[in-house]
Amino acid sequence: MTSSGTNPDPPAAVGWAGAWEVLLPAASAPARARGRALQAALREAVRSGLLTPGVRLPSSRELAADLGVSRGLVTEAYEQLTAEGYLRSDRGAGTWVGGAVRAAVPRARDLAPRDRGARADFVPGTPDLSLFPRAAWSAAQRGVLAELPHHTLGYPDPRGLPRLRTALAELLTRRRGVVADPERVAVVSGVAQATTLLGFVLHARGVRAVGVEDPGSPEHGTLYASAGLDVVPLPLDDEGLDMGVLWASGVRVVVTTPSHQFPTGIAYSARRRAELLDWARAVDGLVVEDDYDGDFRYDRAPVGALQGLDPEHVAYTGSVSKSLAPGLRLGWLLVPASLAEEVVERKRTMDLGNPVVDQAVLARFVERGDYDRQLRRCRRAYRERRDTLVTALAEHFPGTEVSGIAAGLHAIAALPARYGPPDHFLTSTASAGIAVRSLTSYTRTMSDHHGTDSGNDVIRLVLGYAHVSPTHIREGIHLMANATRSH
Repeated sequence: MTSSGTNPDPPAAVGWAGAWEVLLPAASAPARARGRALQAALREAVRSGLLTPGVRLPSSRELAADLGVSRGLVTEAYEQLTAEGYLRSDRGAGTWVGGAVRAAVPRARDLAPRDRGARADFVPGTPDLSLFPRAAWSAAQRGVLAELPHHTLGYPDPRGLPRLRTALAELLTRRRGVVADPERVAVVSGVAQATTLLGFVLHARGVRAVGVEDPGSPEHGTLYASAGLDVVPLPLDDEGLDMGVLWASGVRVVVTTPSHQFPTGIAYSARRRAELLDWARAVDGLVVEDDYDGDFRYDRAPVGALQGLDPEHVAYTGSVSKSLAPGLRLGWLLVPASLAEEVVERKRTMDLGNPVVDQAVLARFVERGDYDRQLRRCRRAYRERRDTLVTALAEHFPGTEVSGIAAGLHAIAALPARYGPPDHFLTSTASAGIAVRSLTSYTRTMSDHHGTDSGNDVIRLVLGYAHVSPTHIREGIHLMANATRSH
């Protein structure tokens, strides 16, 4: 480096020497980009700590000579970073690294749920992502990008593209028996956003509590609580929600999974569905129906959605998370007319609408019959896996009862007491690297109602099978049996 005839202070010399090599590539950048490259290199040297606060930089003349660039380019870089706060300049005293930067080393963390590293994983909630129809989805994307008008790429209707809302209304009417006016359909980022969206609207209306099934999906309570609502656990019996407890609770909003209750696996009886709607009408209340896997019934045609019986007292929500992939973040919310305008306005303030291209792709996917084909493909695969699970349990855990309807992506298995006690069983399987959940892990209260293990040693497991191949299901149940025998 060119000498100025004076020796820099030792700390400055060490600090500058550490950052010198970072600047060298900037000098070889194309002429038009050289100034930006030098600024970026200096900025990064300060951010990363190679140039620490208090380090004195060479004069613009010295640095220009060393790098073989014009002095004006270096002067401009110094001035720009001084204006931004990375450097400071004292008239007649040179340029120094400022003390304003407190940036950590850049690191993009991935907080997405990941494989738990188990030898066998039966935790429910995940579909088989390898079944995602890549070729058909890609074809739909190409078609959409070729035909999508330019003006459609502006800010969308917060409810969603009319094309998609129309396609969804037809699909849900045909497959799930809902009453679906496209004007009352909102495209959302999955059931989670639908839940939060409703929670905010209800809270703004003065609602302060919402009832949730117990046992039930942990996300329901968490999401409504995030909107400021108290969560009231409501027990189940063999037909659905316990209506006596519901009436006594005083809540006017209740969240249900009537077509295939999670996690118990029951379907609400026709009588209980009618009683639930009678309650909603009597208290001028709202039933929120989470139809998370209503298309997956293996022993008969799926029971139609509750919303079809009374669309003015039921809000209906679902998504493509189980049929396509949760990473698409696409779902729908159908609301009563009395809530429609408030839901639309809240959706507008939340995100200004979902991505236009993704909506158009899903619309085309539905319109061309690809979505129906995907459902048939998944239903065949998941039925085989459920049958494999039932057979493996019968072989390795004789006397096991699989309860709930033949539907969805999980099953309830009640293992005989001789394999217990439950705590010992769960400890043994965990030690063997087997990820499995008990039914009680989804229970909010420890009262002795449907599905708890209170007072006996029966082991009730919630076994997810959709994401596990038949071969791995058999191997996993075999490992589970060995784990319980060895302990």
